[in-house]
Amino acid sequence: MALMEHAEAQLAEIELLVSMFPSVEELEVDQLALSELRAFVEGTSTDPPSTRAEVCVKIRTHTGVCVTLSCSYPPDYPQMLPEITVRCSDLSRTRHAALVSGLRSYLSESCSGEACVLSAVNWLRDHTDEHAEREDDAPREEPETANDETFTRLWIYSHHIYNKSKRKNILDWAKELELSGFSMPGKPGIVCVEGRRRCCEEFWARVKVLTWQRIMIRHREDVPLDPTNQSAESLRRFQGFEEAVFDPHGSRGNHMDLGQLFQFLSERGCAEIFQLYFGVEGR
Repeated sequence: MALMEHAEAQLAEIELLVSMFPSVEELEVDQLALSELRAFVEGTSTDPPSTRAEVCVKIRTHTGVCVTLSCSYPPDYPQMLPEITVRCSDLSRTRHAALVSGLRSYLSESCSGEACVLSAVNWLRDHTDEHAEREDDAPREEPETANDETFTRLWIYSHHIYNKSKRKNILDWAKELELSGFSMPGKPGIVCVEGRRRCCEEFWARVKVLTWQRIMIRHREDVPLDPTNQSAESLRRFQGFEEAVFDPHGSRGNHMDLGQLFQFLSERGCAEIFQLYFGVEGR
């Protein structure tokens, strides 16, 4: 299937979704990416879209459980499956993982080479309740013991961070898990999260399973907490979590000013991290 055929299939599916979910409370679409896609298909632009089309569908199941499906289209979709993210606050981590695994298996087996977002929506509407109903039977996670009281800081390196859904996930998950730090999009991509050890590890578990060209923990810091004289808050280098951008430049505006990054790290007492990332001393 040629690039134009892929684009036509993507546009047709998005327009179908818009007709079925006309409210912004039900469907969010990246309008910039959609306009680029439409211009390419209709011939008003000869340039292929520079931004991936993305949709976010908010679904209510038959029993009223709310689940959100976010999809990012790779250029050769529907020949290749979309990148998907599922959110459901009514499910535990274990049940959520089982739900996502079931959806991925269904799409791989049933929708290869075909537009599949609407199929994914219908599958979630039909199957999320099954997982929610099993919550009462799910084993409860053990409470955190005194030996688990550890403050952790993770320094994550990615080949690049461009995708808007991934960037939103990083921000949302860090805030949900009460982590502080920052995310620097572009090439390379850098993420720092700090907080309770189990929260940092949960963040990493979610992030690493997304589709990446390359992602790793470049450095890790663990500090045991003594409840008599030390708290997690006193060890934080960052206030809250933010996406940090440093004078983006380059042909795609995807490279950051590393001098500004070094100053940002230095102001927070993390100057030594620059050399761990880039192999040279910052200045």
